Amino acid sequence: MNDSRLELVHLVKRYGQTTAVDGIDLTIAAGSYCCLLGPSGCGKTSTLRMIAGHEIATEGDILLGARNITELPAAGRGTAMMFQSYALFPHLSALDNVAFSLKMRGVAKAPRQAKAAELLERVSLGALAARKPGELSGGQQQRVALARALVTEPKVLLLDEPLSALDPFLRIKMRAELKAWQTSLGMTFVHVTHSQEEAMALADQVVVMNHGRIEQNASPHALFNAPRSEFVARFIGGHNVIPAGRGLVAVRADRTRLSRTPLPEGDTALAATVRGVEYQGTYVLLTLASARVPEFNVVLSEAEFDAAPWQPGDSACAHWDAAEGHLLAA
Repeated sequence: MNDSRLELVHLVKRYGQTTAVDGIDLTIAAGSYCCLLGPSGCGKTSTLRMIAGHEIATEGDILLGARNITELPAAGRGTAMMFQSYALFPHLSALDNVAFSLKMRGVAKAPRQAKAAELLERVSLGALAARKPGELSGGQQQRVALARALVTEPKVLLLDEPLSALDPFLRIKMRAELKAWQTSLGMTFVHVTHSQEEAMALADQVVVMNHGRIEQNASPHALFNAPRSEFVARFIGGHNVIPAGRGLVAVRADRTRLSRTPLPEGDTALAATVRGVEYQGTYVLLTLASARVPEFNVVLSEAEFDAAPWQPGDSACAHWDAAEGHLLAA
């Protein structure tokens, strides 16, 4: 699968005077699941569209395996795009939607429909091949869109926020299916999302983007345990950013403890007031405020909270082990 290794070399995209993607360098290993993660306007979708050939790069190169695909038309790149809206033809059956791109390539009716039927079976929709998109659920439409993207046998599948239109329960179910499909296909997936939870659940490689640049490129585990910058720590969530003598440190909210006994203020302790208490099922999320940090969170297990409940207005001392403080880049 070495021919599905994807490399972006000093990739730039400008729209007039606006720089959407600002000279990024990125390598995505063959057969891996990569998520481009970041807020709206960070450049992640422009990057995906340049890989797909739906936007022309202003500068830089896009390499897929041994080929430079920067100037190639979308249909000749070896990539396929799965859109946020699925973009299914409402007047065509599921089978004909999947077969459509083969029809455009001049493949005869019998072989293209056989290939489409095979892929619908693969995504467990063989029995619904005759149905039109309006007769399918959101999850079923997504499977049709996936089968359509796979019918041309691409080396890289590009996914543009494919789960955002689904309800929360179905989103989690389809997330698991996407990962299972990627693993079984052994194909390179590049998935754009603004959801850190989605990226953490799916990706082998998470690329956090901000203002057209890569803030951090790491595995989910490394990203969560060692965010590089204040932006990354705040965006992926689950961390408190605390000013300390050596600069800003990130401390995981679930590694921060609360005490009713005051401790000396310092790099590992804050005098604070409880502002909010939210029951989350298996844990309780407390929001606190202090003179040094206007707002931060502490996560307590349900059992720990029940043993000694906290109420808004309570005085507390938040503290953590020095080793839990991860120094952030300036």
